[in-house]
Amino acid sequence: MNVKLRVLSAGVLFFLGQNAVAQKTKKDTAKNETQIEEVVMVGYVKKTVSSLTGSTSTLKSGDIDTPAAISVDQALQGKVAGVVVNTTSGTPGSFQDIRIRGVGSFTASNSPLFVIDGVPMVNGNTTADNASTAPSLSTLSALASINNDDIESIVVLKDAASTAIYGARGSNGVIVITTKRGAKGKTKFNLDTSVGFQNEAYNKLKMLTGAQRLQLLKNGLSNEYKMTDEEAMQTIIDEKLGRYDLWDGKEYDWKNLLTNKDAALYSVNFNASGGDAKSTFYASLGYNKTEAVSISDPFERITGMFNYKRELSDKVNFESSITGSWLKQNPILEAGSFFGNPYLTRVLISPWVNPFNADGSYNIDDFSKMTSIANTLYTQKNNVIWQKQMRALINNKVDYKITKNLTFTTRLNIDFLFNDYKAYYNRYHGDASDTKGSSERRNAQNFNLATINQLNYVVKLGQHRIDASAFFEYQKNQLDALSGYGINLPSDNLTNLDNVSSGFSVGSMFEDWKNTAYFGVLNYSYANKYILDATIRREGSSRFAPGKRFGTFWSVGGAWNIHKENFLPEAINELKLRASYGVTGNNGVGLNKYQVQLLYNATYEDNGASYVNNFGNPNLTWEKNKTFDVGLDFALFNSRVSGSVEYYNKYTYDLLQDVPFARSTGFPSQAQNLGAMRNQGIEASLKVDVIKSDDFNWNLFGSIGTVRNRVEDLAIGMNGQPIDVSAGSSYRRTEIGQPFMSWFMPTWAGVNVDTGAPEWYVNGVDGARTSSYGAAKRVFQGTAIPKFTGGFGTGLSYKNVFLNASFYYAGGHKIYEQYAQFYMRTNFFTLDTYNGSAELMDAWQKPGDITDVPKLNYGRNDNFYNTSSRHLYDGDFIRLKDVTLGYSLPKEFVRTIGLDNLTFTVRGTNLWTYVFDKGLKLDPEVSALGYTTLTAPPVKSVIFGVNVQF
Repeated sequence: MNVKLRVLSAGVLFFLGQNAVAQKTKKDTAKNETQIEEVVMVGYVKKTVSSLTGSTSTLKSGDIDTPAAISVDQALQGKVAGVVVNTTSGTPGSFQDIRIRGVGSFTASNSPLFVIDGVPMVNGNTTADNASTAPSLSTLSALASINNDDIESIVVLKDAASTAIYGARGSNGVIVITTKRGAKGKTKFNLDTSVGFQNEAYNKLKMLTGAQRLQLLKNGLSNEYKMTDEEAMQTIIDEKLGRYDLWDGKEYDWKNLLTNKDAALYSVNFNASGGDAKSTFYASLGYNKTEAVSISDPFERITGMFNYKRELSDKVNFESSITGSWLKQNPILEAGSFFGNPYLTRVLISPWVNPFNADGSYNIDDFSKMTSIANTLYTQKNNVIWQKQMRALINNKVDYKITKNLTFTTRLNIDFLFNDYKAYYNRYHGDASDTKGSSERRNAQNFNLATINQLNYVVKLGQHRIDASAFFEYQKNQLDALSGYGINLPSDNLTNLDNVSSGFSVGSMFEDWKNTAYFGVLNYSYANKYILDATIRREGSSRFAPGKRFGTFWSVGGAWNIHKENFLPEAINELKLRASYGVTGNNGVGLNKYQVQLLYNATYEDNGASYVNNFGNPNLTWEKNKTFDVGLDFALFNSRVSGSVEYYNKYTYDLLQDVPFARSTGFPSQAQNLGAMRNQGIEASLKVDVIKSDDFNWNLFGSIGTVRNRVEDLAIGMNGQPIDVSAGSSYRRTEIGQPFMSWFMPTWAGVNVDTGAPEWYVNGVDGARTSSYGAAKRVFQGTAIPKFTGGFGTGLSYKNVFLNASFYYAGGHKIYEQYAQFYMRTNFFTLDTYNGSAELMDAWQKPGDITDVPKLNYGRNDNFYNTSSRHLYDGDFIRLKDVTLGYSLPKEFVRTIGLDNLTFTVRGTNLWTYVFDKGLKLDPEVSALGYTTLTAPPVKSVIFGVNVQF
């Protein structure tokens, strides 16, 4: 049988986010043919693709089908132009930084709003440890409680026309999640199971071996005290430097000891869906068990969902969704330079330290003699640290069709989160050894209630169509937290709070906020060619003073479906020009910032006491965005070629900034609305079906999003100069005309070839050099915000075999290796007390040596490790984000064994990473702050899966 293949050539290709949530049939009167038009759920309302005037991107369930991604935010990376997902930690369940079209605030939230089934949800770091004054443990994402397998689609809203309906919470973009629903017909079952393993995705950082450290220690002593090699060795022995007397001469690879190689992961998801003439349902159960790549207990999660829809009468429809989840995460002390952080241990601990005693037990006696870092192997085994979370999401909706054109809809949503955190530190070794152990327990519960009432009117008058809705929304949130702590436990087996005998302390907190809004949405179309959208929202927030609580947000948008005109050729299936402009807001500020605050956590002569903690500002109000967006969507040759290109310009003003006060007031600063910032850029996407036939299909896709960030205005200080919101930082500076989060530091000039001393440029650019760190001028050195991000990939299928691959890339930004301040020191800190990077082996030895590591001096501080461009690297990288190879057994065969489908897959995640700057040793995928840190890194995984449908 001959198969005709139609092939399209492709150059540079960009990805088009697939907009397919629901579909309906329409009649194209202009071309007199039946087509399928897509319907997109944009939060409160559904819209056809042709009626959209804003910037949206939609992902189907298959686009986020990544078993290694515990939360859906991890699956978004590289899938949507203009959306940047930064990994804050690779610890299973951790929170991820998401930025849509740049950074828009100095101090308020930059995270997008998440909406599930039409209702805004609680998002962010939900760990009970977050209720403490100084969170130190791994974060826990609210999205980790949602099973990706239960998600039908994700719509990312980026411009004012799309987000103004969410008012004060839409300025950073909105991510709309729609869960799966049942369909009429017989019950269908789906079983999806996966098993695999994972390791660190990228880590080129090598530390000194024991022999190398000894060599450099002798070298440092020789340089400092003019010793011979033999004299230096004798000094090491006599002075017991680095506790050389306790080293048995063997090499101990702490990185290998603390790494959980080939960490296992396992997931199983089972769902059933179906319905009859009047009702449909979807039910699911899921289980996930994922080990961390550092030694610890695994992450576990159990989820369940039940969605039900019923036609109660010809006029009334009822819909209910209930989601429940339980999870357990074993966090680590990774939010700072804690000696209990296993990633700090494996970098800084001396390679001379033996982890074990002669009998094979953990060595803890010699640790206090050799290092201040604990034996993490022992503490991980004997400490008990976990956090558990239970979550219930209940979403009910009733539609009442009052007349043919008028429908009333009411929604009631309850989101309840309960977090339980326990931390027991053992009595003998580690952080609580001096107090004979400690025990702590924290409980935090968050209750969120949202109600939304909608009146929708739709009328068609000839070729005119009007769709208008009026809404009322009310939402309230309450957070309660309770904690207890104590020390001195009598037995190793007693780890609970009621077993402590001294050092008692208790804590509690309560927070609440409310939001209310009245808003309206109008969509007008003529012959489905000319579209006009308008939204206005009047919103109030309890986060601001009574006179400043309400703000008005609005947008207008227009679109021209040019392909509906008769003058275009048949080859053009879609050509739409759209534009929008509007004002949105940001209420992501700390609670009670506007009030004069008294704290009552002090005592005076054993009596309760209070003191003023916050000056307050009754004029504090919303941060606001003015956003302009213009774009062109197109599809050619029976949609074989499709894509979009658009330009956006987002101006954010009334930014919150802490303005310093005179010291005579007794307050350091006051929060005020004084700053402004602009983000602008271009987003483009393209998808091409190169080959499309019954047996063989091949497509290519790609996307790119650019952002140019600029600080436009800052508050003026008492000296008449703009206030630097990064004041006090040795890494950054904020200045009008520069990007926010700009690096500001001396420029590295290299190592003096004659003396081996580190040098920096005096003027910060070029020319004269100096070895005096304080004499070098600080200058701007780029920004932590990527100037461009995107993704590209391909999909291939031949009969029952398919192969899909996608890449992610980012560039134009700088990454600072923050912990170089520890392991790149050239004195006793790395040679005697802790350990150093293997790069120190390249240290200057004699005149004429050309190197970027200065001369070692045991007792001297040469400031080499201080902040400078020496430790600042280009952040450009490309990563093979996902690759999937699968095979579906022939339908004829699977039906003989009573199945509808049987598919086998093998998937890889983050299998390959290319970093353009070879000086960057740690993973380039860092948090939005732009620092490499000693936290759990991103992981690469290989997963084998089986999907059964019957």
